[in-house]
Amino acid sequence: MESSHGKNLSLLLLSTIFISTSGVLGKYIDLSPEVIILCRAIFAGIFIYIFCRIKKINLKIATKKDGHSFAISGFFMAAHWVTYFYALKLSNVAIGMLSMFTFPVITALLEPFFTKEKLNLAHVFLAFLVLIGVYMLVPEFSIENDQLKGILFGIFSALCYSLRNLTLKKHVKDYNGSMLMLHQMIIVSVLLLPVLFFSDFSNLESQLPLLLLIALLTTAIGHTMLVNSLQHFSVSTASIISSVQPIFGIIIAYIFVNEIPSFNTYIGGSLILLTVVIESIRSRK
Repeated sequence: MESSHGKNLSLLLLSTIFISTSGVLGKYIDLSPEVIILCRAIFAGIFIYIFCRIKKINLKIATKKDGHSFAISGFFMAAHWVTYFYALKLSNVAIGMLSMFTFPVITALLEPFFTKEKLNLAHVFLAFLVLIGVYMLVPEFSIENDQLKGILFGIFSALCYSLRNLTLKKHVKDYNGSMLMLHQMIIVSVLLLPVLFFSDFSNLESQLPLLLLIALLTTAIGHTMLVNSLQHFSVSTASIISSVQPIFGIIIAYIFVNEIPSFNTYIGGSLILLTVVIESIRSRK
């Protein structure tokens, strides 16, 4: 049991490393957020479909009710991604990622409405620590400030991400994780098709390698692993543990683009990392 928990926890943390590459890629791919997400969803969908065909994974949706649920979760996924990338464009990798990671707060408060689990006060406390960490990021409370706008986009993205995870959670025992992600990518692609008619694609060719990277590493591999982890952890637990993503993202941004966080960012990041360590220990019990 111990080794099984350790393996599941390791896979969850590995998925967060892959997903955390979205910060640098989302910030520095030279295209609008809508175009990035449309290309990301299409390419990731192709990668996942090929994988499903090789593994002979059943792609059929069992009931119309499940199909409606998939559509709703896909809508929240699209809204989460687009607003998250606006948060990154308006601020920086550290602030964009850390503000989006208010989603453990939101998830801990919303999960009792989606499952039979009671509100866990420990989750609320840990999520509150994350919220304090985000508060440390705000330079000034002015709506004219781009960093504040980035934080607000990040928080709205967090709400959408929480709703997506909670909507999808009930399906992870009945459907393969790759199958779920494939249908998510199809829905996101369909929702963003209007982007083809009003967005600038002139820079697409030069950005193609980065788009393929975010589609394969961040999305097809990272997000599929995260969906699979919901079989072994509650959404609140998975959310709080995956809050280590901004730490990985900040490190990646420093290594590859020399983006150096402020002192307040270090404080906020440390609070978030503390919640991850505490929840990792709690989830073993």
